[in-house]
Amino acid sequence: MLSPTEATDAALAAITAARASGADAADAVFVADAADTVTVRMGALEDVGRSESAELGLRVFVGQRSASVATSDLSADAIAALVERAVAMARLAPEDRWAGLAPAERLLKGPIPDLGLDDGGDATPEALKARALAVEKAARGVPGVTLSDGASASASRVTIALATSHGFAGGYSRSSYGASASVLAGDAAGAMQRDYASHSVRHQNRLDPPDAIGRLAGERAAARVNPGRIDSGTMPVVFDRRVASSLVGALVGAIGGAAIARRTSFLLDALGSQILPKGVAIHDDPHRPGGLRSKPFDGEGLPMSPTAIVADGVLQTWLLDSAAARQLGLEPTGHAARGIGAPGVSATNLYMAAGATSRAALIGEVDRGVLVTELIGHGVNGVTGDYSLGAAGFLIERGEVTLPVAEFTIAGNLKRMYASLTPANDLEFRAGTNAPTVRIDGMTVAGG
Repeated sequence: MLSPTEATDAALAAITAARASGADAADAVFVADAADTVTVRMGALEDVGRSESAELGLRVFVGQRSASVATSDLSADAIAALVERAVAMARLAPEDRWAGLAPAERLLKGPIPDLGLDDGGDATPEALKARALAVEKAARGVPGVTLSDGASASASRVTIALATSHGFAGGYSRSSYGASASVLAGDAAGAMQRDYASHSVRHQNRLDPPDAIGRLAGERAAARVNPGRIDSGTMPVVFDRRVASSLVGALVGAIGGAAIARRTSFLLDALGSQILPKGVAIHDDPHRPGGLRSKPFDGEGLPMSPTAIVADGVLQTWLLDSAAARQLGLEPTGHAARGIGAPGVSATNLYMAAGATSRAALIGEVDRGVLVTELIGHGVNGVTGDYSLGAAGFLIERGEVTLPVAEFTIAGNLKRMYASLTPANDLEFRAGTNAPTVRIDGMTVAGG
């Protein structure tokens, strides 16, 4: 796999060729990755996988016309053909007055920040197999667990480079290690319940011990055996940390530049207004040490810095790439996200700050409600804010978590949900988007 310097050189060569072929401007992204995964089931090896890939994406501009192309054939002839095709496509494309590279004066200058995203380590297939077996063994050892749906361990490394024709070139690499298990609990085939646990990190020495990951998966599955039904009604819903992060993700989707520019967001006129209760904050931190979405520059070559998205309940910013910023008459915010194609918008290490109330106290104030640990479906309307998802979890009665419940629906509207949520103080950084346990009062629950 190419080093960041070699990947940057490949991206630079592509934009140089594009300019020589008639493009007025261009940018190129190079992504290479290698990954090993080992899967086991019921104590036996099930699969060993190794994948490697390298792709080059090129975007060219002819005036205000643009085209994007990509290839995994990195031979000189293939790149030459790719460049010619891209320029020809751009000349035929419709004009877009908002299209273009990021403002040159906003580009990251100087050395690329080293965020320590690559630990330089590795994991052999034998070590991955041992880790997966240990995770599964711990999960199957939990009383009540009857079957394994499999456990896995993985290790990977990705190199990313970006170059633009107006002055930016840089690259970095990041490592990743993970382990997971999925198990079933219960005896009768029709009554079995499945649950899982997983952990992913950038540095291998920060990965949770295999027995901790497996035991958590087993305990989660065992706790869900013999679920009952919940009576329909209006009641408080407590979102476990595993699912509370989805509320933060939905908010970010509504403040992306494209949705605002197209006027297709339920938060269209909310900038500078109170959308969460006072004291509640949401942050984006691209430089978090070991963060799963940390990165030194955005998808257009702009520097990145921690951003307060919501402060004291007030929405502070949209998330803008250059095209959306031009359309809105604003400046890009450094949130352009880039795969092989054209840039979009995304947050990085996104989180809702911890509240002042313990999880136990948050639940203890509920006379009758539900603790949600799983969400099912895609029933979130980004235009209206209407929210309706299938769920599973546990009944809350007189301040205590009691029986498992399943096959019910929770519904509301995100504007009202956001305005009435209460975060607990149990925030943990386990994923790219994180949130503490959250309670929302007055949601509609429809039992099965």
